[in-house]
This record gives sequence, structure tokens and C-alpha cells, in this order.
Amino acid sequence: MSEPRPSDRHDASDSDDTFEEIVDEATQRDPDLAVIEAGSRTLRTQSGPPQGDVVPARPTDPEIDKALRAVEQELAGRWGETKLEPSVTRIAALMDVLGEPQRAYPSIHITGTNGKTSTARMIEALLNAFELRTGRYTSPHVQSITERISLDGAPIEAERFIETYEDIKPYVEMVDAQQEYRLSFFEVLTGMAYAAFADAPVDVAVVEVGMGGTWDATNVIDASVAVVTPISLDHTDRLGTTPAEIAGEKAGVIKQGATVILAQQPVDAAQVMLKKAVEVDATVAREGMEFGIVSREVAVGGQLLTLRGLGGEYEDIFLPLYGAHQAHNAAVALAAVEAFFGIGAEQARSLDIEAIRKAFLAVLSPGRLEVVRSSPTVVLDAAHNPAGALAASAGISEAFSFSRLIGVVGASEGKDVRGLLEGFEPVFAEVVVTQNSSPRAMDADELAAVAVEVFGNERVQVEPRLDDALEAAITLAEEDAEYAGAGVLVTGSVITVGEARLLLGRR
Repeated sequence: MSEPRPSDRHDASDSDDTFEEIVDEATQRDPDLAVIEAGSRTLRTQSGPPQGDVVPARPTDPEIDKALRAVEQELAGRWGETKLEPSVTRIAALMDVLGEPQRAYPSIHITGTNGKTSTARMIEALLNAFELRTGRYTSPHVQSITERISLDGAPIEAERFIETYEDIKPYVEMVDAQQEYRLSFFEVLTGMAYAAFADAPVDVAVVEVGMGGTWDATNVIDASVAVVTPISLDHTDRLGTTPAEIAGEKAGVIKQGATVILAQQPVDAAQVMLKKAVEVDATVAREGMEFGIVSREVAVGGQLLTLRGLGGEYEDIFLPLYGAHQAHNAAVALAAVEAFFGIGAEQARSLDIEAIRKAFLAVLSPGRLEVVRSSPTVVLDAAHNPAGALAASAGISEAFSFSRLIGVVGASEGKDVRGLLEGFEPVFAEVVVTQNSSPRAMDADELAAVAVEVFGNERVQVEPRLDDALEAAITLAEEDAEYAGAGVLVTGSVITVGEARLLLGRR
């Protein structure tokens, strides 16, 4: 085989023809999309492929670490994520003085109660597989605040996080001075994310709401695709006490003429979403109707799926995540990306199956039925409400053959801890109750009192320090040869999971 001529190669050094050749290659595709992808791929020849989604450690450079801690401290001095004044007035004012960075790129907006972050990661991986530059904004973080803002599939570098904060800080202070209340922690982070995405620049932003939808700080975007993951009861003091009331708040992300990707919902929640879609002339694709799971098999390290998308079936997709809920998240993510590309409405075709398989194969979701240790096996899951507990219980029962499962639970104040514990009761032989270091952590003794009512006194152990709780659970899992197949599940809060992840040596 002869050596290809230089003109036949897309070498990074050939800066004068790369963009034009890529556009020419895409003549069979939508012209606007071809130009977007060409620009993206040109940038990738300069920056290299995505590095994969990981949980970043603290910066090794002492000066950068010091600067990051200073930013974290300044952000922590603002209203926390649980103190809210339901309005987008302040974030809209910030966007205005920043020059509306959130309008510099199209976006996919994700709301719901459970599964938002995993679905966002899957959407991001799929878009990356089609060589689009992505920005992803999710919350809360597992270990590092920089996880919340990702560029091209990897958390933003600490230096860039610091620079972004310093860049927008004068504008934040300007808005603070004009408003009745200062911008909150979450509002400033949202402003940072939107500014970082515009500066990158990204081809598309994947944005997870912080809470609700209508008045969530993220809701200053006009997303062409709105994704609604399963709705259940959580944050009932702020969002409502029924799925329908909660859906009313979350429906605020559905914008005029958008496409709504609707996961399986309680009937009353689905009715609210459909009514909102009709009001704003949005197109709705429903899981179980227009898209869904065709088949699912448990496999080593994950599961093998056949998914029905808006443009056809996608077979032999390996998803390296556990649980039926993650398969449903995958179906939702695939439909969202198809909708973004206009499939199912403007175009009747499927996406490239090999790109889809490659994307799902690369998906990571730290703290979601994540195995972090063996002998005994220790699994982390960030379930923090009853629906999450039921999903995690089903997933761990299906994917692991534990002879005995020990739970380590540390929850946050204000959560339905009884419902959470009841969701885990059938699968936990014993539970070690603890608390994390957050000021919002529920007191271990208070949590234990509820746990005793659910599990009985003999099955509950209290260890206020998380490190002691992990040691106690691992000891229980190891103590008898009879229980050689025992395991440990750490759960109850994203914060508990993040701290456990660090204690168990994951960086």
C-alpha cells in the first residue's frame, strides 16, 4: 500500500486546509451541523482528545491549591445551596453585565429528581463521540468543586476555575451592590460555568438544574432540548408535596418550541409536563412510547442494552454502570442527543452505532454504585431519598452476589430519612449509622433513632465519625468465614460518599 500523500492527511500541522476538508467530508449531513463539527474538530487537533471524566484531586502545586482554597472560602461565605430566594433576578442581572454568555451556544437542560447527573454524563459522552465540544454543569460535587464544570468531558482545571472566578468577580460584586440579596454560592458557580463555556468555546452545554426548574439559577438558558428524569418526592419544603406540584416547578425548563425528553413518570407528574408542553408548543418524546429499552442483560462490569431511540434501534450497547435505573438513564440520554441532532422530527435516520457504543462504553459516574475496594467489596452510592434508595437496592441486588450486605448511612438534615432507610432495609443485614463533616449533616444519634425503628436495635450500630463507621462496616463484612461474600454499601448523601471515597484512597 502506497504512502498517502500529504494532501490526503488531516495533520494538525496542515492549518490551512483542515477546516475546509472537514466541512467537505460532511456534505451528506446538515450544513449547519457540519460547520459546527468542523470547528470543533479543528480545535481538537490543537488540544487533543478528551481525557475522560474523573474526580480530580487537590492541585499538587501549593500555590494553585492555596488560590483554589481562597476561591472556595469566598464562595462558601455566600448563601449555601439550601438557602434560596426563588427568583432568577440576580442571575439574570449577572448574565446581563457579562454579555449574556449563556446565549453563545445551544444547550440541553436537565431536570428531575433522580438520575440527572448520570444522564448528563451520558449525554456529554455521546456528544463528545460525535466530536462536539461540550460544557457540562452538574451539582453537587463528589469530592472537588471543580467537578461541577466540565469541558470536553473532563473537569475544568483548577487554574482555569480560579481564572474564571477572578474574571467574573468584579461583575458579581457589581450585581451584589445592586440587589437586595447577594448572589448565592450556586448562582455564582452558574455564572462561572456559563462564562467558561462561552470562553472555551463549546458547541453545546449540558446543564443540570440545581433544584426545581422555574426559578433555578440555571434557568436563564433557552434550551432546545429539555430532559426530565423521573420525578419523585424530594425538597418537598420548597418544591411541593406531590409529584404533580414538583413537576409544576420543574416544567419551567420547557421553553417555546423545544423538544422534551420525558422519562417514565408518575401519572400526575406526566400530565403536568404534557400540559406545559402544549402551552409552549413543545414536542414531547416519552419513554416507553417514542423511545425506550428494548432489552437489558446483566453483564460483567455493567449491562448489555438494546435501546430504541427516536431514529431506530441501537443494539449491543455495553454500559459499564449497574442497575436498571442507569439503563433508563441511557435511553433518555440517547433520545436527548437524537433530539439535539433533529432526529425523529426533521430527520428520519439513526446515529452512527459505533459512535454510540464507544460513547456509552466510556461513561463514568462516580458515586453511583461505584466499586472502590475489594476484599471486602465496598460500593458507594449517592442515594439520598426514598426513590434513590429503592433504585440502588435493586441495582446492587441484581449486579452483586453478596451473601450479606452492610450499610453505612450518613444523611443530611431535612431529608426523608425514614423513607431512605426503609428503601434499604430489605438488603441491609446491618447498618452502621454515621455523619459526614458538613454542617448540614444529620446528627448520627438522631439518625440512629430512626434506624432502630426501621431495622430494630440489633441491626444498628452508631459510629459518629465516618472513618470509624467504614472500619466497623468492613470488620462486620470480614468477621466470619460464613460471610466470605459480604459487602459494604456507603450511602445517604453525596457528601458522605465523597468523604468515604477520599478515606478509601480514591483520588
